[in-house]
Amino acid sequence: MAQWTSAMGAAQLARLLNSQQDRPAGPGTRRPPAYRALADGIRLLVLEGRVPVAARLPAERELALSLSVSRTTVAAAYEALRAEGFLESRRGAGSWTAVPAGNPLPARGLEPLPPEALGSMIDLGCAALPAPEPWLTRAVQGALEELPPYAHTHGDYPAGLPALRAMIAERYTARGIPTMPEQIMVTTGAMGAIDAICHLFGGRGERIAVESPSYANILQLMREAGARLVPVAMAEGLTGWDIDRWRQVLRDAAPRIAYVVADFHNPTGALAGEDQRRQLVEAARSAGTVLVADETMTELWLDEDVSMPRPVCAFDPAGSTVVTVGSASKAFWAGMRIGWVRGAPDVIRSLVAARAYADLGTPVLEQLAVNWLFSTGGWEQAVELRRVQARENRDALVTAMRKELPSWEFEVPQGGLTLWVRAGGLSGSRLAEVGERVGVRVPSGPRFGVDGAFEGYVRLPFTVGGALAEEAATRLAAAARVVESGGSGSGEAPRTFVA
Repeated sequence: MAQWTSAMGAAQLARLLNSQQDRPAGPGTRRPPAYRALADGIRLLVLEGRVPVAARLPAERELALSLSVSRTTVAAAYEALRAEGFLESRRGAGSWTAVPAGNPLPARGLEPLPPEALGSMIDLGCAALPAPEPWLTRAVQGALEELPPYAHTHGDYPAGLPALRAMIAERYTARGIPTMPEQIMVTTGAMGAIDAICHLFGGRGERIAVESPSYANILQLMREAGARLVPVAMAEGLTGWDIDRWRQVLRDAAPRIAYVVADFHNPTGALAGEDQRRQLVEAARSAGTVLVADETMTELWLDEDVSMPRPVCAFDPAGSTVVTVGSASKAFWAGMRIGWVRGAPDVIRSLVAARAYADLGTPVLEQLAVNWLFSTGGWEQAVELRRVQARENRDALVTAMRKELPSWEFEVPQGGLTLWVRAGGLSGSRLAEVGERVGVRVPSGPRFGVDGAFEGYVRLPFTVGGALAEEAATRLAAAARVVESGGSGSGEAPRTFVA
């Protein structure tokens, strides 16, 4: 019986492999043989999760045709992968991907690094900061005081606690967007919100337009829901959306959903202008596309001179086009898994009805904690602490990167939690692989794209500062030297960093 659970077509694998562009070899640099380069490319795709484990690879002849190489080259690459434990084969069943014994299974998103690994590894994979104390403790204490009346109920609130729904509605109204509690559903984080929206509006095979690049975990969520992703390139630099491209995609592809991050976009940090927001809403309305606006970063402006545009939903007064997602996870703490959806009442009713077959509701204690923060002014004070920390980390990381890797290119965003970096012509996938061997963990650019885009990029979050940011840049520079020389970095052990 075959042990593969999915199949990778020759054309699809060729696209992913062709996206892996290395820096041109300099004088004295020896390029690996063609079969070795092919084996390394497939191995990287498996390690990054872009080719799943237990995926059947195309036959040697098919892949050779798609890559315009000899069958002998493919056969030698497959044999090398088998020898290394990344490929298994059986006569009559073909060859499928694997990972060697003792290797962790690759994650397809941006999973947090296990706490036990933090002593030797600087984790730049997860864009999340520690909790802004004492506000987490105070919020939980306040929630415990409010808990007794709810403890006498069944505890299931599919739409969310009425008090929190009303508070979130008031906060939108205070921003100039009149909102009723009936327009709010509380969810288990922003991921839970977007998952519910995708299942309501986008069945398997439906097109979803996404910014290119976009948030890796959301892209993977949509892929696993069976969506057909349609990438729309961002405008140059930090200038937001390319509205002409959006109009063309909405007109030609007619996607059922479009997912955007208008405020300090993840990963680029771009801030979409007010006129861009108005035009995108108008284009989505004309195309009959549901526009999902992710506001999880909206309160994380870091520079005092930032002028925040009105929310995307401000340009959809009838609520027929825009569905907004918010969350406490980025602005407050990732461990506070409270998100929400703002939409037309009929949309909220449909989402709530569908929830009976999902998670039934969001934990009551955490909802009470967020409600305490909102109602006491603790939220504003906690978020201000978060801004100060993120700003200091950003500035330290930018300084360190410019010192250690001056040829790498990036623009400094005015908010958010991430720096989108062009890695000096190097492969982001190889930097990510070698980086873990020298003690720094970074996600490569292709995780934020569709079909292998952004191979020359890495994303760096503002999660470390001071001497730790300097050490992270030093380790990245060491990884870059290994990649540039064509090595694997396997002989370099991670160093333990002591702050």
